[in-house]
Amino acid sequence: MKTFKIILMLLVVASISAFTSNNSGGYKVGDVAADFALKNINGKMVSLADYKEAKGFIVVFTCNMCPYSVANEDRLIALDNKYKKKGFPVIAINPNDPEVSKGDSYEAMKIRAKEKGFTFPYLFDEGQKVYPMYGATKTPHVYVLNKENNKLIVEYIGAIDDSSRNEANVKERFVENAVDALLKGEKPTKTDTRAIGCSIKDKRSW
Repeated sequence: MKTFKIILMLLVVASISAFTSNNSGGYKVGDVAADFALKNINGKMVSLADYKEAKGFIVVFTCNMCPYSVANEDRLIALDNKYKKKGFPVIAINPNDPEVSKGDSYEAMKIRAKEKGFTFPYLFDEGQKVYPMYGATKTPHVYVLNKENNKLIVEYIGAIDDSSRNEANVKERFVENAVDALLKGEKPTKTDTRAIGCSIKDKRSW
């Protein structure tokens, strides 16, 4: 009985440790986000610093293969069309390792972007260095950044809205509400929601 209790206690500690490590890495709301340089589908390297006139960014980790990502593609295009001209462009990043997810190769990204008519950069996180920095765990996973004194402050992390699969059922648009507040010079009232989607495909964690 004593042995069983010890084993049970170890399992509880291990599960708590795993939960903590999954949530302690990456940016939190209020953190300063570092810039990056990733290859776009047109072959050019893209950094956030390239957007001199931007007031902030809607950074989204997404991919070709996840049905949740596919279900949100039109919403990302709509967000970019609405907010790019207001200073908050969408920057999409594919964090998946193509060796694990065959349909998420760089070549496949170019095909998918052309099929859907993406209006925003679709960047390849080669070597999977950027998504861990952000702490993204799902596709899609959104980070709204606001430029303050030449620093990019994380103002919102989570889902695009409250209906991950069916846009017709959306009742609350988290990203739109966050960006609208920032454009008014206010802080978002909701800063953190649960990202719902597919786990990021990284062979280091599989």
